[in-house]
Amino acid sequence: MSVSNVDKLLGMEVYATKTIGVGGSIKASVDDFIVEETLVDSSKACVSGVVPSKVLGSTSQRQRYLLCILVKRNWDTFIAIKNIAKSLGIDQGRVQFAGIKDAKAVTAQYITIENVLAEDVDRVDVRGVHVYPVGYVRDMLSLFYLLGNNFTITLKNLTVSQSVVETQIKQTAHALDSIGGIPNFFGHQRFGTIRPITHLVGKSLMQGKFEEAAMLFLAKPSIYEHPESRKARQELQETGDYKRASEIFPKQLRFEKLMLNYLAENPLDFVGAFQRLPPKLQALFVQAHQSYLFNRFLSGRIKRGVPLDMAEEGDFVVSIERSGLPLTAVEKLVTPQNSCQINEFLKAGRMRVALPIFGVKQKLSSGIMGDMERNILTEEGIEMENLQFNVLSRISGRGSLRAVIAPVRNFKLQSTENGDSVVLDFMLLRGCYATVYLRELMKPPDILSAGF
Repeated sequence: MSVSNVDKLLGMEVYATKTIGVGGSIKASVDDFIVEETLVDSSKACVSGVVPSKVLGSTSQRQRYLLCILVKRNWDTFIAIKNIAKSLGIDQGRVQFAGIKDAKAVTAQYITIENVLAEDVDRVDVRGVHVYPVGYVRDMLSLFYLLGNNFTITLKNLTVSQSVVETQIKQTAHALDSIGGIPNFFGHQRFGTIRPITHLVGKSLMQGKFEEAAMLFLAKPSIYEHPESRKARQELQETGDYKRASEIFPKQLRFEKLMLNYLAENPLDFVGAFQRLPPKLQALFVQAHQSYLFNRFLSGRIKRGVPLDMAEEGDFVVSIERSGLPLTAVEKLVTPQNSCQINEFLKAGRMRVALPIFGVKQKLSSGIMGDMERNILTEEGIEMENLQFNVLSRISGRGSLRAVIAPVRNFKLQSTENGDSVVLDFMLLRGCYATVYLRELMKPPDILSAGF
């Protein structure tokens, strides 16, 4: 089964299913991709703006943090947060969220805002952004409170009949259910598809090549981006003139302009330039490269025919908590002595096979997977002794484990009235990507034209 060239660039080199894809496209309209967040207490953020009661024990009595629902339409999460803070006249760091949501979509998620009143959010005046106060809480929001995301996705431009589409989608969904879920790749959102360079920037940062990292982020053009942006990047690449670039870069390239404005005055301080960016965005570069390596490890496992739902000697496995979230800090290494028991736990859903997210504190697997992982690192030119983790503020390259399978919950498929599209409803746990599920169902030959 042919895989999109962009997928291969991101380390997703194979499909987990051999079924026929339905093709079509996503995100033909912003309303075709709806994401609604669910917290660990089962509180769901709805795009309708309906506010549930007692979310995370929220109260009407004033406390340090105001919990709100943020509904945004066609907005990058970081930029939406920046504009909310600007409307409130506060520092961006006082607005916290649990997870990044898709930009070209309608999304609802929880945020906390430090030391503001419920009536203060009436001052937020950003087109396509609505903030609904829920109540006050003692602690700021973080990933710890996020359970997962509910997706309502419309597939359009289908080239086969409605009955065939439904049959093929159900066949693929069943094939994935039989192994416990989707291959837990890091999806396209982690890297970008128009200009998939985030992981390349991260690799250069990890190697201490800060100027190279900056020029990749600022000056590496893509044939798929807006011509004005491409032209500006090409000029910077040719001239190295940061002052000129700060003047001609389009205003929508906000983060690039932050770095360029700094480099125009401090042309040799590339670490300082990256520190102009939000800390979570800084961290995203290194995490993207770790994600790329994980994707290559997982692709290698699938290509070699090593099961995703059974453990081999040398594999890592992690425990599963009641909510279904994997406890990646609670790991075991599979040995000849414990393999039978561990595989029983895997069948019962109490454990999952896991692969390493490569980092300075995370060991590689042993056995077949360990050999494969070392070979991939060699192919990528990665040498542990040359990596420089934690050089930039709040960037961590410690590493961890990630389950190889992500369960799909509450899957529903329905036809639309005109019969030329279908709507998918499903839930994924935090850290899992809807586009990974969609690529298995659609198997698009061209990820970009399919709207990913």
